Amino acid sequence: MLTERLIEILGAIVEEYIQSAEPVGSKTLMEKYRLPYSSATIRNEMSDLENLGYLEKTHTSSGRIPSTKGYRYYVEHIMEEKMDEKLELVLREVFSDRAMKIDEVIKRSCDILSQMTNLTSLSLGPQASTQTLEHIDLFPIDQNQAVAVFITNSGHTENKLFHFDEKVTVEELASCCKILNERLTGTPLIDIKEKLNLIKPILAKSVKQYEVVFEAFFNAFLKFASDSYYTSGQNNLLNQPEFADIAKLRQLLGMFENSTIWREIGQDRSALKLIHSDHSSLVWMDDVAVVTSTFSLNNDESGQLMVVGPSRMEYDRVVALMEFMSKAIEKIYGKRRE
Repeated sequence: MLTERLIEILGAIVEEYIQSAEPVGSKTLMEKYRLPYSSATIRNEMSDLENLGYLEKTHTSSGRIPSTKGYRYYVEHIMEEKMDEKLELVLREVFSDRAMKIDEVIKRSCDILSQMTNLTSLSLGPQASTQTLEHIDLFPIDQNQAVAVFITNSGHTENKLFHFDEKVTVEELASCCKILNERLTGTPLIDIKEKLNLIKPILAKSVKQYEVVFEAFFNAFLKFASDSYYTSGQNNLLNQPEFADIAKLRQLLGMFENSTIWREIGQDRSALKLIHSDHSSLVWMDDVAVVTSTFSLNNDESGQLMVVGPSRMEYDRVVALMEFMSKAIEKIYGKRRE
């Protein structure tokens, strides 16, 4: 258990590092935060926090930076959620438009999150977060067109028209439909895009014009899935020094593009997780932080908002924003959790 002095010093270091992105030393803590301790005492306490795993020492500076364990402790025990009054007024105005459809509200919330945090935000609509694919039908219109009918486990049906660059026979379309149903039935909507790429070699063995059919169907599915999955502010990560590593940035952007980020945070056993409230949870994967907020709707479905950024993010502001948005969505469109 940390002493009050250790907690005070840890909180100051986390908040300073979030703002400056520079290792924090005892001199900064004394001058900027006016801590009522001597420089020697602060250095000793910082050393204790490092030994306990809450701080880390960099190779280029004598200062310290928060560890993942330090961030978690800060969020769990020190942080006070901050909601700017002017921002709250703007958000209330957005959510006051009761004529907006739920998907529009979710996407608008996602855009606001990325703009206000200067981070990347994502959303999962109720279909993508809770539903699985029940059945696919492909109906040929002629040799260059067909209609794909997607049916989910909740009975939701969506039709998408798609075109072929070359002529495709009814038999080829039927074979393709059979394979897709065998391989995709029961798959969560969010996982289908990735799974389709694994099916492509199987289609190649059974369908002569498999590339034509695959590309057309793939694009049709993307149109269907895009109504439920949305990303905003990917370029914001370019402004963060933690993502100067192009390989790391490319990997993260790939998870956004393939919508695998949702599964990664659930399956990464090395990730540090924290349930912050009934609505919000946090996950740290290396030096990437993910804040997720869930909202429930009247029809027993749910959706999620997510903000992704460096571990050095303004947790107090991000969490407050997401809590407000989730509760506002529930108030208008769904269930209020007591």
